[in-house]
Amino acid sequence: MPLKAQKVIGARKRYKILKGGRGGAKSFSFAQALAIMASEIPLRILCAREIQNSIRDSVHKLLSDRIYELGLSSLYRITEKSITSSVGSEFLFKGLYRNIREVKSTEGIDICWIEEAEGVSKSSWEVLIPTIRKPDSEIWISYNPENEDSATHQKFVENTPPNSIIEHIGWQDNRFFPNVLKQEMEYDKKVDYDKYLHVWEGELKKYSDALIFKGKIFEESFETPEDATLLYGADWGFSVDPTALVRMFMKDRCLYIDYEFYGYQVEIEDLPEAFDRVPEVREWRIIADSARPETISHVRKKGFNIVGAEKGKGSVEDGIEFLRSFEKIIIHPRCPHTSKDFRNYRWKQDKITEEILPIPLDKSNHSPDACRYALEPYMKSKEFKISWV
Repeated sequence: MPLKAQKVIGARKRYKILKGGRGGAKSFSFAQALAIMASEIPLRILCAREIQNSIRDSVHKLLSDRIYELGLSSLYRITEKSITSSVGSEFLFKGLYRNIREVKSTEGIDICWIEEAEGVSKSSWEVLIPTIRKPDSEIWISYNPENEDSATHQKFVENTPPNSIIEHIGWQDNRFFPNVLKQEMEYDKKVDYDKYLHVWEGELKKYSDALIFKGKIFEESFETPEDATLLYGADWGFSVDPTALVRMFMKDRCLYIDYEFYGYQVEIEDLPEAFDRVPEVREWRIIADSARPETISHVRKKGFNIVGAEKGKGSVEDGIEFLRSFEKIIIHPRCPHTSKDFRNYRWKQDKITEEILPIPLDKSNHSPDACRYALEPYMKSKEFKISWV
């Protein structure tokens, strides 16, 4: 375990924070410490993250592996969904967004470990923190920094609460840093230094000025009005790119995105079942990327009202300008992939001068593209103005 991790874990602080790049053994260190502690004294430990669709998304396997590797398996009972120890310790695994009411009612937590905390929303933090209220209870936080405006960075780095200890930990701090990761690290350092700084050194992304929707994106919970005009847009995945379907509506000069489907390598025959995860999708028209007419035809035959976007020269730039003309783009926390796309979509920068060029990069554009398609009729309407919405 790195010395920095030992320092944080051993401190008598409420907030124990390990942040940094890949390979720093942040999660490994927390899992090892908790496995040892829970074998010695009875603890109730909540292991949480923003989105947990199944136990496989949790740190259950990481904890189980550490228990076996430490030779502590005789002191634990490990089932598919739970971990308990012979001294009475219990590990709970929950996603904050989908179970926030259940989390709010959870009593007697000694330690709450938030893994991948970069993605935890402001609203989740506001509910979680007062829930961990047992005397001498602790909140352990591990994450790879990404954006300077993330709720986690703002709360624990920019405005660090009292009774906290923070350590930035990286691959250099891990004396067991595996050679396979070292090769990846050295490759990134050679061919994409900005990526190396972000992924391996754990630095915040440095292209904030190039972010297309900087200052426009807000992640908030909201209720969709019953009389809302719902808009659906779809962007098809190619190769390693995801397929994205988003649902949205406009109100008070703001764009609200309330549901998403986002999946990788989705087979064409699986698209109808995937799209049905988005409410009311068969009751409204979907406007999709017209580059895949055979996919549109297949989905239409399955009962969806779907058409291809008209696109045309300059449609990407026009669509970006239209999206930016909203006062706010408000994304519901149940749409984490859409939020990430919008927060990371950026303009191209000259590699030598770092000048920001008026060319959108073909990265993190899947959900924004889906939104462009859905809004295309309004963009083409001479009568429509966002100020009228």
